[in-house]
Amino acid sequence: MSAHVEVMDLVAQMKSAEQPFVLATVVRTVSVTAAKAGAKAIIRPDGTIVAGWIGGGCARGAVLKAARDALLDGEPRMVSVQPENLLAELGVKPGDNREGIRFASNMCPSKGTMDIFVEPVLPHPSLVILGASPVAMSLAAQARQLGYHVTLAAPAADVTAEPDAHVIVDGFAPRYLNDARRFVVVSTQGKGDEAALRAALAIRAEYHAFVGSRRKMAALREKLVAGGSEAAAIERVKAPAGLDLGAITPEEIAMSILAEITVERRRGQRTANPLRS
Repeated sequence: MSAHVEVMDLVAQMKSAEQPFVLATVVRTVSVTAAKAGAKAIIRPDGTIVAGWIGGGCARGAVLKAARDALLDGEPRMVSVQPENLLAELGVKPGDNREGIRFASNMCPSKGTMDIFVEPVLPHPSLVILGASPVAMSLAAQARQLGYHVTLAAPAADVTAEPDAHVIVDGFAPRYLNDARRFVVVSTQGKGDEAALRAALAIRAEYHAFVGSRRKMAALREKLVAGGSEAAAIERVKAPAGLDLGAITPEEIAMSILAEITVERRRGQRTANPLRS
């Protein structure tokens, strides 16, 4: 088995396990370089190269920095490692970016040029649903279609149909959540509201919501505070969950919740769309 095949096998395994990483690929070389076009490497968020090879120290520092940045913003980038005299001819300095290419200096004796494509592979955003109400079931199904990794946690006795979720947990204590952007929705609707909310507050997430009225949430707040939950964390729970779309059916309510989550998920990411101009 070639090194290339081994790298791609590991890529498949890490994607399946919802692990974040960067796939770096040498796309062009000029003159003498340690790695040739087509060489690949897998880089973890801590900077560890776990498989493959893209050359020695001449390119490693620039690629690792680009890998860290790519994992932060989710955007791929091109790194061009060149001798300083060639950078000067182009009118750029090490660290400059031009037309999507980040330039770095090759200080090694080889004086070769390497262009490396750095591609972040991030886990799917995670939606954790606590409860097995009709809204919860519809939310799970719709979220999967939108590319979320869905975990549904509810007592087995409350689950009357097979949820359309990646992971199904008996009870309100989901474990082994993937290390991705996370959104949590409590949709128990009368079956274990307090216990589910308490479990939801213990999950680190960008968004917490409760499918229920403001009045019901206010009553639950008193119980949660009395039980030791932080008042500030409770105040961040959106109740009722979802945008005000006039939703009535479980499917419509689930859609309104996903619309609100989409606003949170895409905040700051949206660029100009020519179809809307």
